[in-house]
Amino acid sequence: MSINILKYESDIWKTADLLIGSGIKQSEFPKFMMPFFALIMVESRLVREARRLKEQIGEIDMDDFVEMFELEGLGYNDFVIRKNKSLKDICKNDKAFDVDFHSYLKAFDPETKYLLGVDKGTEEEKFLDISGISGQLKKKRVLFETVQTWSEIDLTPFSNSEITTLEEHIKRKWADISAETAGEQYTPDDIISLITDIIVSKIEDNESFLTLYDPTCGGGNLLFGVEDKIKEKFTRPTKTFGEDWSDSLFALAKIESRFRNDSDIRYGNTLTNISFIEKRFDIIVANPPYGVDWKGYQKDIQNDTTERFVALPSISDGQFLFTQHILYQLANDGLAVVVHNGSTLFSGDAGSGESAIRKHFFDNDWVEAIIQMPTDEFFNTGIYTYLWIFNKNKAAERKDKVILINAADLFVPLKKSKGKKRKEMSLDNRTEIVQAFTTFESNDFCKVFDKWHFYYNKQSVMLTNVDEFGNAIEMPNKVSKDGEVKEEKSIKLDVKSILVVDSSAANGMKAINATEITEFDKTTYSSLSDYFEKHYKPFVNSIDYKDDAFILLDNQGNSFTYNNHKETIVVKDKNQKESFLGNGRIVIKSSYKKATKTKAEHILLTAELTKDLQKDYEIIPFHPLEETNKTNIASFMAKYVTKPFEYLDNTIGVEINFNKVFYKPEQLRDIIEITADLMKLENDLANLEKELAI
Repeated sequence: MSINILKYESDIWKTADLLIGSGIKQSEFPKFMMPFFALIMVESRLVREARRLKEQIGEIDMDDFVEMFELEGLGYNDFVIRKNKSLKDICKNDKAFDVDFHSYLKAFDPETKYLLGVDKGTEEEKFLDISGISGQLKKKRVLFETVQTWSEIDLTPFSNSEITTLEEHIKRKWADISAETAGEQYTPDDIISLITDIIVSKIEDNESFLTLYDPTCGGGNLLFGVEDKIKEKFTRPTKTFGEDWSDSLFALAKIESRFRNDSDIRYGNTLTNISFIEKRFDIIVANPPYGVDWKGYQKDIQNDTTERFVALPSISDGQFLFTQHILYQLANDGLAVVVHNGSTLFSGDAGSGESAIRKHFFDNDWVEAIIQMPTDEFFNTGIYTYLWIFNKNKAAERKDKVILINAADLFVPLKKSKGKKRKEMSLDNRTEIVQAFTTFESNDFCKVFDKWHFYYNKQSVMLTNVDEFGNAIEMPNKVSKDGEVKEEKSIKLDVKSILVVDSSAANGMKAINATEITEFDKTTYSSLSDYFEKHYKPFVNSIDYKDDAFILLDNQGNSFTYNNHKETIVVKDKNQKESFLGNGRIVIKSSYKKATKTKAEHILLTAELTKDLQKDYEIIPFHPLEETNKTNIASFMAKYVTKPFEYLDNTIGVEINFNKVFYKPEQLRDIIEITADLMKLENDLANLEKELAI
């Protein structure tokens, strides 16, 4: 491949000088550059293909030639093919430019006009919107100069592969300056090479079609990049499928696809549009957006009828929606490589959407490997990224096993940063990773696990809090009609009065001397119910039974308080004899009662004793055999939980923690070495003090 093609990268970026002079922000460069880059790309390929066809068929009537050319399905422009006039020719006459440029754009076939956005004012998407962009540049009086500058870039000498190389370099720069979130990713060439090497290690070179799919293909750099690299290694025929709903990037990918054999690129949101739902693919590659919410199409996802989504992730991050779609469309013997950020490894507790999705992948034994990439590998984010390798047809010896590969340190620094990309993987780095994946054995940077290693029990329990003596308040038993003995939930108290701290009272204390209140301050409150809502109920709800100043007195002369030091309820009878009931709660309730025929309206105060219950959970290692798992849970609880408890729900979660797996403890210095350093510092300090004294 000729390296000369890359010299046009700087020529293309010279076109931005006119944009800068027109006051256009750098972040908007892609919007103003994409249409014209697509234009010269299309023209160069039309010219190149026309020359190729003429060489093949020789002299032929022009109408017949045009008919044959249109059958090639590459697009068409009457100026270029029939009149043999290029964009550069149009720019030779600045006085006729406006008319000629308009006619030139209108001379494209309907699909190309549709992709370029030639026809303004339609209700359909304008995609690259070249008419709209041209109109804006015309208002700024730089349209002619802009088109003229672009027309000087002649790509006709170069092959499709070479032009694709240039295109990817340009799109990478656009991604670098225009992406507003870490979710808008352009996949670097070294990562594409690694993904391809992984795929090549798992497939055979034969005569059957290899179908490749990218549900978030953007401008096609990952999809077409993987296809091209596979073709460098294999003679196997390929067919590519892709979908994206970025207008401009889809248009670029669609234009590119017309100059490739067997490529089908469609416009739409993969999660709702479902263009290829009937197909299953051999290979799927994707770098879906991450950290991007899916609130805008939440209802469509929730109402999806394809059964792709076994669970829904957090509304703030739709990565796992795409991954579920990918696994749905992956053939039963297919392989998928998906780029994710770290959140998909561990976000979400057991029972959450993310954990349920991970569990679904592991339950089906689709996860073969997860590879941690170095930081600073992408152009607009410095975070760690991860390659999830899904295989629906694992080798027998890899069943129910997963390899984690920590490739965070396998990189070479770039001599010059490209945006936030400061590192790349060399051929040696990639070879080492693929070798580890192929060997499937543990070493310093690889760990092979049974898939069950990543499962865990989240066992919910209801704890009964106890006092310092290990006691909790005892509830009386009741017998149901069918003879079943159950424990009462509370012990009702016959309340006479309550004394509590009340900051609103003059002396800081307030006594409640009745269980049925009918009197209230009529100068402040309009009615008894008003008094109840605005003062009495809030006051009662704020009572802290653990407050030392809290005393409840019943009609039998018993007082109830709570001893914070012993965490127990203290009861004193009328003779002041003290006893401990155990840990529990004193629950005070109040309610407003409307007047009846036999009773006036009143506020009713009640109190009861209950156990002090606390819902909690324990994270316990998981075992795939149900009985063994139950035994392990029971053993764990007996060893680590000292309070009385009842089992509640057990939820099984799945998470992957690279930091824990590959944690390397810091090597501590020897105590003798540390002591020597301290003594040296003391001597230095003593010498300094002597010098200062002199």
